[in-house]
Amino acid sequence: MGSFFGNKVRISIFGESHGEGIGVVIDGLPAGEKIDFDELYAQMQRRSPGRDKTATPRKEADMPEILSGMVGDTLTGSPLCAVIRNTNTRSGDYGNILNSPRPAHSDYAAFVKYGGHNDIRGGGHFSGRLTANIVFAGAVARQILKRKGIDIAAHIYSIGNVSDTPFAPVGIPTDLVEKLNKSSFALVDESVESKMREAVETVRKNGDSIGGVVECIVQGVPAGFGDPMFGGVENIISSAVFGVPAVKGIEFGSGFSGSAMTGSQNNDEFYYDENGIVRTRTNNHGGALGGITSGMPIIFRAAMKPTPSISMEQKTVDLQTKENTVLSIKGRHDPCIVPRAVPVIESAAAIAVINLM
Repeated sequence: MGSFFGNKVRISIFGESHGEGIGVVIDGLPAGEKIDFDELYAQMQRRSPGRDKTATPRKEADMPEILSGMVGDTLTGSPLCAVIRNTNTRSGDYGNILNSPRPAHSDYAAFVKYGGHNDIRGGGHFSGRLTANIVFAGAVARQILKRKGIDIAAHIYSIGNVSDTPFAPVGIPTDLVEKLNKSSFALVDESVESKMREAVETVRKNGDSIGGVVECIVQGVPAGFGDPMFGGVENIISSAVFGVPAVKGIEFGSGFSGSAMTGSQNNDEFYYDENGIVRTRTNNHGGALGGITSGMPIIFRAAMKPTPSISMEQKTVDLQTKENTVLSIKGRHDPCIVPRAVPVIESAAAIAVINLM
């Protein structure tokens, strides 16, 4: 399994949803950096389950246990290893899917690739539970990046057909960054929260689920980082973001809407600001030109599919009898993964950017 990312700061993720625990090893972190554990735990809590009606009722403390790489609150330079224990599993809920793959889940593809030896309980290594590891690694990385003047924030861009106000492409104020970084239902315009919650509650009552989009901004990255072709800014960020289960699409800057523009509409004109730094008046390029940072904010949006595990009856196959069958999924699942995905997308961005720099 390719459960690792990065070449300068390298993360390796391990564990299964219903195993003893999950965890991450991070290589390449600089020695001497101090980590604020209160801030780190706050990011973990934003993602942790069982705290909101839009999320799974499975409750986990998600308190990481540091095994190596730190003395007190300071990184030693050796591999940083953290384990997060699983304390609230109900593996019996998954007995009826051992031979009947869930539609839109990894079950069938994993069954074929691993000869039926993959851990099916809660999705095993394919579960969104493992994004807690990404948040831990990202929470460490973003503290180091913040000391370099780099801020990262994300918000719920949309749930179903209900949309939030997009980020200002040329940058957002620090107070908004701080507000979003502390929120478990991160929105620019909080007046749309009730409509989003209503959309989630409607599908939840029907035993269904709903998807949405997360928008993320990275501010303060100087111009000149990244490489053309396969080592570009978009490539590296996309690779990290697609490590988040449920992500099915990503766009930078004007993205797909830019394909409907003319060059004169989509091009970002340059100018010198009051400090003599080259900037662009607009930011349709999303902070990357030729795969290299331009000095403008890096802005991207990630599309999250609806949670595939729903309680509605669905058609599938029985891999033992080789017949068509019907499946009713049990267990505890998110009717909408988008709110909890916000800190995960931020963390994936942090892991990618620390590798760029």
